[in-house]
Amino acid sequence: MLQLIQDLNSGETGLIEIPIPKPQSGTVLIKTHRSLVSLGTERMLVEFGKANYLQKARQQPEKVKQVIQKIQSDGLKPTMQAVFRKLGEPIPLGYSNAGEVIAVGEGVNEFKIGDRVVSNGHHAEIVCVPKNLVAKIPDEVSFEEASFTVIGAIALQGIRLLNPLFGETIVVTGLGLIGLIAAQLLHAHGCRVIGLDIDDKKLSLAESWGITTLKITPDIDPVAFVKYESQSIGADAVLITASSKSNTIISQAANMCRKRGRIVLTGVIPLNIQRSDFYEKELTFQVSCSYGPGRYDTEYEQKGLDYPISYVRWTEKRNFEAVLHALATKKLLVKPLITEIVPLNDYLQIYGDLKNHQSIASILKYEASVPMDPSIMVGYPKSFKGQKGVIGVIGAGNFTASTILPALSKLNAEIKSIASSKGLSGTILAKKFSIQQSTTNVQSILNDPDIDTVMITTRHHLHANQVIQALKVNKNVFVEKPLGITMIELDEIASAYQKGDASLTVGFNRRFSPFIRDAKQELGTTSAPINVIATMNAGFIPQDHWTQDMEIGGGRIIGEACHLIDLITYLTGSLVSAVVMNALGPNPSGNTDNASILLRYQNGSQGMIQYLSNGNKAYSKERVEIYGQGRTIVIDNYRKSKYYGFKSSGMRKTQDKGHQELFRLFLQQIRNGGDPIIPFNEIMNTSRTAIAAISSLTSGTWVDVA
Repeated sequence: MLQLIQDLNSGETGLIEIPIPKPQSGTVLIKTHRSLVSLGTERMLVEFGKANYLQKARQQPEKVKQVIQKIQSDGLKPTMQAVFRKLGEPIPLGYSNAGEVIAVGEGVNEFKIGDRVVSNGHHAEIVCVPKNLVAKIPDEVSFEEASFTVIGAIALQGIRLLNPLFGETIVVTGLGLIGLIAAQLLHAHGCRVIGLDIDDKKLSLAESWGITTLKITPDIDPVAFVKYESQSIGADAVLITASSKSNTIISQAANMCRKRGRIVLTGVIPLNIQRSDFYEKELTFQVSCSYGPGRYDTEYEQKGLDYPISYVRWTEKRNFEAVLHALATKKLLVKPLITEIVPLNDYLQIYGDLKNHQSIASILKYEASVPMDPSIMVGYPKSFKGQKGVIGVIGAGNFTASTILPALSKLNAEIKSIASSKGLSGTILAKKFSIQQSTTNVQSILNDPDIDTVMITTRHHLHANQVIQALKVNKNVFVEKPLGITMIELDEIASAYQKGDASLTVGFNRRFSPFIRDAKQELGTTSAPINVIATMNAGFIPQDHWTQDMEIGGGRIIGEACHLIDLITYLTGSLVSAVVMNALGPNPSGNTDNASILLRYQNGSQGMIQYLSNGNKAYSKERVEIYGQGRTIVIDNYRKSKYYGFKSSGMRKTQDKGHQELFRLFLQQIRNGGDPIIPFNEIMNTSRTAIAAISSLTSGTWVDVA
C-alpha cells in the first residue's frame, strides 16, 4: 500500500510503499476512499522541511535550548547524532480521512466490516485508527463531504469554547478552511458573523452564505469596521482561525471586542499579549485543542475509554458525529469549498508548490483496489540460507532507530526482516539500514527458517509473550529491557528457556561500557564486599507517557532502573538477595520515578540506586561510585572516570554506555556459540529485583529476591 510522507531533512514530499498495518486491540482498519489536505497545517510542515538548519532552529528556539543542555550533559557528538537522526525521520501527512472498515481489532464492537467511516487517519491507502477517533458516515453524506469531518471538528471545538449565544456578533479572523466552516456553523447557530480575510474568493464564498465580510488591506481598520457593524458595541467574541507571524491579529481581536468579550484561538499566531488590551475590558482568552475533549489523552484515544456523556457532553468523537449530522442535514455545506480532487499518485499537483497553492480544499482520491500484503520486499536481494546469526527485528521505535540498528550496521550484522505495527517506521528503517523485508506480521519473522535470532524492541508489556514465542520456535532472543513486567511473566520465560536450547540476552548494556569494564578489572578478582552508589538523573517524563503506565510500560523502575541493578550486580560479582525501596510522595500503585533503592547482595556487598526525575538536565545523567578496601572509583556519565587509591588515575573519552560492545559480543555468541554474554541467573535476578522493588514500596518492607 502507499502512504504520503514528508521528509523534514530534505523537505521532499513523497509516496512510499509500506506493508498494510495489522489491526491492534481497540483499533479499526480502514480502506481510504478520500482524504482532505489540510493546506495550513501541511504547508507549515513542508516549509519547515525545506528550511535550512539555521531557519529550523529559529522556528523552534525551545528545541535549541534542549540541544544545548544535551551537549552539556552528553557531549557534542552524541547530541548532534541525535538531532540529525530526528530530522532524518520522515513523518506521515494528513489527518482527515474517509473510507470503509475492512477489519476490526479485539474489543471493537461498534464497527463492522463494510461500515463507511471517518477518522483522523493519514494520507494512506489503508489506515489503522483507535476506535474513539472513528465515526460512522450517514448515508446522505458522500466520501468527499465526509473527508471534511475532522477539520470541521476543529472548527466546532473552537466554537464550543467560544460559547456563542443566539444573536451575538462573532468575528472570524481568517477564512481559510477552518474559518469558512466555523463561519457557516456560527451562522447556523443564529449568530451575526463577520469574516475577515485577504482573499477575494474566500470572502465572496462567505458572503454567499449571508456572512458579513471585510477584506483586510493596509489602509483598512478592521476594528472600526466591527464597531460600525455592531452599532458601536463591539464583537461579543472573536474566533481566530488565521495563521500569521504578526502580533497585530491578537491585538486587533482584543480591541474589536466589547467589554468582557471572549477570544478563542484555533489558528497559529504569536501570543505577545498586551496586558492593557485585556485588562481594561476583562477579556477572556483561550486556545482550542484540536478536535475536543479526549485529544491527546492516552486513556481515551489509545485505550478506548470514553468520558461519561453526562459529564463531558462533547468529546472529539461526538464532535465528529455532530459535524457529520450537520453535513447530512445540509446545515454545513462543504462542496463549494472543494477546489480539486486529485488521484493519490498525482499528489504533486498539490504538494509540488504548496506554498503558493491557492486551493481552498484539495481532496486526494484513492484507487479501488489495494495490495493487502502485510510484508513487502524493500530490496537488497540476498540469500540467507544456511547462515548463522540471521536477525529479525520486532519493533521499530526510537531506540531501535537511534541505537540498535546503527550499532548492528557497524558490525555488518545480517538482518533479514523488521516488523512494525503500522508499517511506516519499519519500512523507513529497512531502507536506511539495507534490511530486505518490512512487515507488520510478527509471525512471519518467527516462522522464517532463515532467521535464527529475534531482536525484540517493542513496548514493555509485549516483551514477555514475544520472548516466549521466539524461544518456543528455538530462536535466539535479544530483548531490550525489561525482560518482563510481572513475576508470572518471568516464571513463564524461565520455563520456556529451560525447555529449549536457544540463548537469551537482555539489553543490559552498562556492564559493557569501557569505563565499567576497566573499573571491574581494577577491582580485581577479590571476593571482598564493596559498596556501589549509582545515580540516574533520569529527567521528567509526564505521567501519561506510556512508560509510566504500569500495565504497558511497567513504570520507570522496572523499565529503566533495572540497568543500574544489573550494573551493580556485575561490579559486585554477586546476586541480589533482598531489596527495599523508598520514594517521594504517595505511591499506592507502586509507580514512581523518584526513588531510593537499597540492594543487599549474597556476598555481603551493598548497592544504592538513586533514580531521580526531579533534577536539572544540565547535570550528568548517570554517575557511579564504587567504594571498597580503602579505594574509590567515580564514573561520570560514561565520559570520564577518576580513581582514588589505584595506580591508574582513570580515563576520559567520548561517551560510551556499552551498546556497541554488547552487540559485538552478542553477534559473536550467536554466530560461534559459547557461553551467554550475560548469565541467565543474573538476567533473572535483576529482572526479579526490579519487580520486587515495586512490591517493597507498596509493602514498606524488605523483599527477598528468590
